[in-house]
Amino acid sequence: MKKLALFGGNPGRSTPFHPWPVFDEREIEAVNRVICTGNWWQYSYGESSGLKETKDGLLSEVGKFQKAFAEKHGCEFGIAAANGTDTLNILMKALGIGPGDEVIVPAYSYIASASCVLEVNAVPVFVDIDPDTYNIDPSRIEAALTERTRAILPVHFAGRIADMEAIGKIADNRGIPVVEDAAQAHGASVAGRMAGSLGIAGSFSFQASKNMTAGEGGVITTNDFELAQKAESLAWSGRAFGKGWYRFYILGWNARMTEFQGAILRVQLERLEEQTRLRQENASYLSSLLQEIPGFHPLPLPEDPASHAYHLYIIRYREEELEGIPRERIIEALEAEGIQVTSGYPIPLYKNPMFLTKSFWGKACPLSCSHYPQEVDFAAYGELCPSAERACSREALWLKQQIFLGSRKDMEDIAEACRKVTENKSRLLDKRGST
Repeated sequence: MKKLALFGGNPGRSTPFHPWPVFDEREIEAVNRVICTGNWWQYSYGESSGLKETKDGLLSEVGKFQKAFAEKHGCEFGIAAANGTDTLNILMKALGIGPGDEVIVPAYSYIASASCVLEVNAVPVFVDIDPDTYNIDPSRIEAALTERTRAILPVHFAGRIADMEAIGKIADNRGIPVVEDAAQAHGASVAGRMAGSLGIAGSFSFQASKNMTAGEGGVITTNDFELAQKAESLAWSGRAFGKGWYRFYILGWNARMTEFQGAILRVQLERLEEQTRLRQENASYLSSLLQEIPGFHPLPLPEDPASHAYHLYIIRYREEELEGIPRERIIEALEAEGIQVTSGYPIPLYKNPMFLTKSFWGKACPLSCSHYPQEVDFAAYGELCPSAERACSREALWLKQQIFLGSRKDMEDIAEACRKVTENKSRLLDKRGST
């Protein structure tokens, strides 16, 4: 039995995993090109894959990117923005969601999946996740619907497409739209249909950790002309097509993407397909290696391998299989072995302080106002969302996407570190004071 590095042994891995972000002379040339043109901010309003004809058929860097990204994801229109939070906010407003309305959201996600609802003075209603996918559990959505429900916002968590068929049926029965939070699902598809094209619209992020990045950025994808037109107006301070540059017709934001971001993302998009394939192959290999290691249970692979982009690889840690060793101790041991692993979200969305204190807008909005005359106890969601609670408190182990751009040897090192931990479980128990 090999001695754990945590107790003075040699770490199983001493070299870093694959670096991120990935870039080469193409990104450098793209940025230099923008610098040299002097067009650091380009008039790209309306250049979202056909919303209007552009002068001489020329597109800005942002215009070219949003057109290419939308087409890559099976959509006619793409609207770029400053970040993925802005794109979610824009979609909520473009759909007319507002005071008194509710939107179904998953309990396990980044804050923007719920704050976008609050931004339009509506109320997020949290639904538990499926323990096998960490995506919103369709079987629990029906019970959360009310006469106030105006949309369902599934998150393709970790890059795995949610059960859009089941969610779509529920939404169709109610006549409400489905908006995809696809912030982590670049390049994922199911049955040949791409993430971002499965609902009325999709929202993607290009924040620094994402599978495509320009440091920040976001894009909306849709096949709905009217929604695209309104979303673009909202991103451009409320302007309207052909109505004059300094005339504003709706309350919008300044949420534009820069030419630098557009140029970088055009290059990043060229790499997406090959990088996605490599992530999928390595994730599948790692899952096969972990099958026989007690305590480390990867989420089941999807039936359609293309439906997971692996922004994250999730392992469910079962402490009962390793004599009750807490997850934090396992992470400490793995990190000492050179494996970059985290526990992910420390709490479900509804346990964030702003929900517990209801620190949203002034004058009690969106709760306890004339449009929403009822109280909400966000703390009570703990009983309704046991899978999200378990994922946060003791179960989830996250491996980042860049690790899966490496080699099969990298996957073997991860599995070997997990195996080494299980072989040393007695020593780990002694170290925390148990016998």
